[in-house]
Amino acid sequence: MASLAHRLLQALDRFNAAHPWDHNAHYHRWILRQLPHRFNSALDVGSGNGDLARLLATRADEVHGVDSDPVITSQAHALTPEATAASFTVADALTGLPAGPHDVITCVATIHHLPFTEALSTFRRHLAPGGTLVVVGLFRPRTATDHLLGAAAVPLNAATGWLKNRGRSAAPPTSMTARTRPADTPFSYITEAARTALPGARLRRRLFWRYTLTWSRP
Repeated sequence: MASLAHRLLQALDRFNAAHPWDHNAHYHRWILRQLPHRFNSALDVGSGNGDLARLLATRADEVHGVDSDPVITSQAHALTPEATAASFTVADALTGLPAGPHDVITCVATIHHLPFTEALSTFRRHLAPGGTLVVVGLFRPRTATDHLLGAAAVPLNAATGWLKNRGRSAAPPTSMTARTRPADTPFSYITEAARTALPGARLRRRLFWRYTLTWSRP
């Protein structure tokens, strides 16, 4: 039985590798729905190949994308038309952020690379009064709820990959070439730390091994 389960998991891994899709981009449109229709300045921390920053630029006067990886930042520059109101900088997410203040700060699949509480405090300092912070993050499954949500995502993940690639094998999108690391912090800690650092923050577990955090600065 264990051998059969192992073979099934291997087959699923091969299927997902052949039909890749960007789990983070899945939440980009949701992020836009959390934001005002127009705003002045936006900051995207961990901007990767710039997909989200370019979406933000359809609503913002200026968007600053910051990422510590020079390779993926170079790709962001190459993919962004000159007329787009988005710029990209290689910088540390804690010490190299543009001063702002920014009306919107986004951070997708990046905060688990950073000291969590310090990162939230840094974002808070750079956010304008009345501004909105949106985080899409990863967490380590620990509770029964975590594992059930993860199990429910497995068939949906495969089906989504199949549909997005129209049943054909495909190479990973550029956005998936950024450096990754697994999350090591459980959702319970994330929730407690976030609500201490950002009173009134709203957090929710999501499908596809993600959680969301939204907060408006008073």
